[in-house]
Amino acid sequence: MIKTLFTIFISIIYFVFLTTPIYAQNATAKIYFFYGIGCPHCSIVEQYFEKKDLYAKYPIEKKEIYFDRDNAVFFNSTLDTLGVPGDARGVPMVVMGDQVIIGDKPIVDGFISKADVFLQRYSGPPKGENPKQPDVQKSNLTLAAVIAGALVDAINPCEFAVLIILMTTILGTGNAKKAFRTGLAFSASIFISYFLMGLGLYKALSLGAMSSWFFTLIAWIAILLGLANLKDYFWYGKGFLMEVPLSWRPRLKALIHSVTSPKGAFFIGFLVSLFLLPCTSGPYIVILGMLAKKVFDVQAIVYLLLYNFIFISPMVLISWAVYNGFNPAKAEEIRQKRLRTLHLIAGVVMILMGIVLLMGWI
Repeated sequence: MIKTLFTIFISIIYFVFLTTPIYAQNATAKIYFFYGIGCPHCSIVEQYFEKKDLYAKYPIEKKEIYFDRDNAVFFNSTLDTLGVPGDARGVPMVVMGDQVIIGDKPIVDGFISKADVFLQRYSGPPKGENPKQPDVQKSNLTLAAVIAGALVDAINPCEFAVLIILMTTILGTGNAKKAFRTGLAFSASIFISYFLMGLGLYKALSLGAMSSWFFTLIAWIAILLGLANLKDYFWYGKGFLMEVPLSWRPRLKALIHSVTSPKGAFFIGFLVSLFLLPCTSGPYIVILGMLAKKVFDVQAIVYLLLYNFIFISPMVLISWAVYNGFNPAKAEEIRQKRLRTLHLIAGVVMILMGIVLLMGWI
């Protein structure tokens, strides 16, 4: 079982690295016309292009970004590469090489002359390739952020507490093998539920073109979550906790204590995942918001698989350790002793992620 899980993990890592450059290179070396359905200024440009028969004369590729999610992602990715700030983005917009023209009047007045100059001096890659090198550094930072966010979630004290209670309950039957299978079943259900919730939220966030303020909001959420975790390091128990609310805990424990088999653990895991949301959803939401801006569907799915595999890895390891004789009570003792340190690590990482997002490094 451990060998199988390790193989899956290595496969996911390999596929992430394999797909990142592929998606970075899928842009084409054409003249891009970005527009939105219902935009009156865009209609003026479209009518001008049609009247002058410019679609036939120039390699113009139209990309509607209001309702086409892939085009919206491509729009933001292209402008990120060109260094265009969020408050300077809008439609209608024409991009040719490293040159950007925005607004109906500038496009109508200057398109032909600028397009002629662009085509005359353009002698770069053949049709279908990007004239600029993909921003590999940003791609690597995106992957690093996904891994960092997953690690913060993986060391979450809530997750450890739930699994320790579960393993203690099953070990009470005197069957270590059953406890191990129960731990794996519970981990699998958490993986599935979080992956599906993440996929649904990713789809919701990635519909249409997100405004730059939205991603600024995501960055500040990351910083605020980081500060809240730092509060739990310096003043644990004061005010609020970045953990499962105290009023929920009796019901959560009752659910866990009701588990008597691996099958029961699998189904209970889906309910428990809802209880864990208040203390585990922060990093996940930040990462999902970032992915909604940066990557395409298939690559996002791979990133989500990687994130959730890292997220459940401590559960799998604890299950394996208990099966091999490790005492859950000792695990709980370690958890309590390291509780504030875990909050410190989570706080620092979340603040750094927020700063990276605010600075536009991802």
